[in-house]
Amino acid sequence: MFVCSCFGVTEEQVRAHADAGACTPRQIASACKAGTDCGGCVRRIQALLGRGACPRRQLIDQGAPTPLTAELPDAA
Repeated sequence: MFVCSCFGVTEEQVRAHADAGACTPRQIASACKAGTDCGGCVRRIQALLGRGACPRRQLIDQGAPTPLTAELPDAA
């Protein structure tokens, strides 16, 4: 099922990005653009992410590379 019709992002894709370390709608947007056009899908993305703790949050807080952060260049 499509979550973001503007960019054709599916629930499966959002879940895959979440499994890769995206814990917030903003991180999902960075990964696949979902939620960056009309914004109508942001609540659905929030629902898919749930209210629980991010499974990779502790690793991220410790600075460990995750598939999501490993792809991002360092800020200048």
